[in-house]
Formats: sequence, C-alpha cells, structure tokens
Amino acid sequence: MILTPHKFLFIIIAILIGSCLLDVLVNWLNVRQLTTRLPVEFEGYYDAARYQTAQDYLSANARLAIIKAVFFTALIVAFILAGGFALVDQAARHFQAGAIITGLIFAAILMVPVFFIQLPFSVYETFVIEERYGFNRMTVSTFVLDLLKSVALVGVLGALALALVLWFFEKSGSWAWVYAWLGLFGFQLFLIFIAPVVIMPLFNKFVPLPPGELRQAIETYARSQDFKMQGVYAMDGSKRSSKANAMFTGFGRFRRIVLYDTLIQKHTVPELVSVLAHEVGHYQRRHIFKFLLISLVSSGLMFFILSLMIRAPALFQAFGVAKPSVYAGIVFFGLLYTPIDMTLSVFGNWMSRQFEYEADAFAVTTANQPESMIVALKKLSVDNLANLTPHPLKVFFDYSHPPVLQRIEAIRRREQDGGQTTE
Repeated sequence: MILTPHKFLFIIIAILIGSCLLDVLVNWLNVRQLTTRLPVEFEGYYDAARYQTAQDYLSANARLAIIKAVFFTALIVAFILAGGFALVDQAARHFQAGAIITGLIFAAILMVPVFFIQLPFSVYETFVIEERYGFNRMTVSTFVLDLLKSVALVGVLGALALALVLWFFEKSGSWAWVYAWLGLFGFQLFLIFIAPVVIMPLFNKFVPLPPGELRQAIETYARSQDFKMQGVYAMDGSKRSSKANAMFTGFGRFRRIVLYDTLIQKHTVPELVSVLAHEVGHYQRRHIFKFLLISLVSSGLMFFILSLMIRAPALFQAFGVAKPSVYAGIVFFGLLYTPIDMTLSVFGNWMSRQFEYEADAFAVTTANQPESMIVALKKLSVDNLANLTPHPLKVFFDYSHPPVLQRIEAIRRREQDGGQTTE
C-alpha cells in the first residue's frame, strides 16, 4: 500500500486519539475496580480510614492522568492540523546553520513550550496531590533547584544524544541506522556507569551506613551470596517524599547498595535484609543484563524502521513540511512508532513482572525469612498507599511489578510447596 500524505496524517491522528482513549479507558477501569472491602491479607495493617485514603489517592492520580492525556492529545492534534511543525521547521532553518545545529534548534523550539505546559501539572501533582496525602516533603526551593538541574541535564545530555544520531544519519549513508543504534546504546551505557558518581549526587546525599546491626546484617548476607559491592549507603529520600525504596547502582565492584532513609526508619533489620536480598536477586538472576539485551534489540528495531521512513516525502508533506530532514523525520516517526513502542512496553512490563517473582523467590530462599519479606511488602504498600486490587488491564499495560497480593500469594505458595515453586 502506498501511503499518501493524507493517509499518513490520518494514521498519525488515529494513533494519537486511539492511544489517548486507551489510556483513559485503562485509568477509568482501574478506578471502577476500587472496593472498600479490605483484603484479608492486609487486616491489621490498614484501618478503614487509611484504606479509604488509599482509594482516594488512586482516584486523584487517575483523574490527573486522564486530564493530562486528553489535554496533551488535543494540543498535539491541533498543533499538527494548524501546521505547527512547518512553522517550527521554518524558524529553525532561519538561522541557516548546519543540519545538526538546525536539528538541535528544531528540538529546542518544540521542547521549551512543552516544558512550560507540563510544569503546572508537575506543580499540582507535587504540592496538591502528594501534599494532600502526606507524601510531599519537598520545599519550593528544592522543587525549583531539581527542575533547573533536570533541565540542564536533559538539555546537555539530550543535545549530545540527538547530535550523535543526526551526525550518523548525515554522514554514514545506508548504514547510518546501525551506527546511530550502536552509538546511542554505548552512550546510554556510559550514562549508567557515571550516574551513581556524577548525576545522582546532584539530587541526593549518599552517606555510608554507619557500623551497627543493619550494616553488619547486610554485609553478612552479601558475603554469603558472594555479592561484591563498593558499600552500603543511606540516601536522603525524605527530603522529597515520605515514600520508601531501595536500589542498587553501578556495575561490578562499583555496585552500591542504596537504602532510602525512610525505608530504614520504618522497617526492621530482617525486613531490610529481605528487601536487599530481592535486589541482589535481580543481579544474581542476570535481570539487568537481560533488560539491556532487550533494550538493545528493541532500539535496533526502532532505528531500522526509522531508516526506512525517515526520508519519505509523504511523511513530511503530511505535516506540511516542505523540505525533508533527519531531525524532523525523527519526530514524525516517533508519532508513527507509538503502537510498536506500546507493544514493546507491554512485553517489557510482562518480563519485568516475571523477574520480580524470580527476585522474590531468590530473596525468601537465600535470606530464609519469607515472613519478613511479606511484612516488608505489606508495609511498603501501606506506606505508599499502593493499589491492592488494580484492574487486570492496568496491570497488563502499566505495571512493571506484580500486584502485591499476587506477590505475597506466590511467596506463600512457594513455602507450602517446600520452596520448589518457581514463578
């Protein structure tokens, strides 16, 4: 089938509106799924008032998500139909710079308004929703500083990544997509390595865990699993939110165990070791490596399809842009790629949920404290007002972790089967 400009335009508008309607449907169904009946598993952890608060928190976030989806879809559709991309392209070309500089100007003209349009939503989410439900601990000055740092990082790193891709497509002929694919993947790996020592400290303080029962328990467990690491750190997550978490950063001997200070405050040592064991499970089961492979394959597919369409005259005519260019083609292709990206995202989330089951199984086996793991999951869910009964469609599209009740059920089933069940 030959795609004319009108067909391209119709497909793109249909993709945008269809994605929006799907997003609205999923969030609406998720809210409809709410029930005031507390699951038996959480009796004694939630009282009626707190559980109702969790339902209200979910509803507030769902409403905001629906409003954002409808607003931004309407905005971009109107922008396309009004010939907005053609005007931006003319403005970028006005400077008569080289192709790479023109592409960076084009991207900047698009991104700056988007930033300011998104800002009120971020402010509302942080200082209204998160504040109302007791999570926000961020001051206005911290919010502004975070915003400035994020803009600077995204501006610099985004410009470097885009310049790299544009350079390959301008200079490398038919193999440009391969060079751009591998070059950008290498750039992403570089960022993963430098993030723990350069980027993350810009936003949070990382303090080595002082000697004591917790540090000793963590180091003893790590040695039992032959898990080499640079150290154990506490992070000042409470500066921004009361929500708790734990994570690893870095690779090889540069790996760091990072515990949010809010997590340390609310959990016992056995619970914290269980949470840590779950994170170790991701490394020992090579989940990080598998995700990198998935990312490599999916980005390769994206660049290959991009190479087939990036100079199609009908694609540019659909947006009213007279002269084809790599930089505009990347943006237009991004809109067309949405269904494929969504499919890959669904697969990635499904894979992530299986990895979470595997990490849970690893934790309860190696730490040998299944009840501590279950209690930790319950406390985290209650403290973060997690949705205990999400709609299956919401889980299918958006959840990278299984619902907490399913995780607990899998742990209990594993114990009943003598530790032989695998998920």
